[in-house]
Amino acid sequence: MKKINLASKYNKINEHWSPKVVAEMNDYQFKLAKIKNDFIWHSHEDTDETFIVIEGKISIEFEDETVELCEGEMIVVPKGKKHRPFALEEAKIMLVEPKGVRNTGELINKLTTKNNEWI
Repeated sequence: MKKINLASKYNKINEHWSPKVVAEMNDYQFKLAKIKNDFIWHSHEDTDETFIVIEGKISIEFEDETVELCEGEMIVVPKGKKHRPFALEEAKIMLVEPKGVRNTGELINKLTTKNNEWI
């Protein structure tokens, strides 16, 4: 049991769209990321995905609507729901998802990051 200082963890993140694990609970991981500009359309067929905005503002585009999230807000994206997160300015988010989830869902491309990378 150790406390985790989110600010010091974010200071270790230098790139956008590259989630880093900071804690685990059962089979779930808590990941921090800095995001800016557009991500890709993707889905996670086997799991829900939670986005928590720690700092800044993000939007998540769905096929039928766009949801804007401000600092201190969160959303759970249901499994299989196609989505595309983006941020006009740099934002800091936390993701909560099971171990082994690929950040780009079923797709593999230049934005796909290493899984299970801890900071």
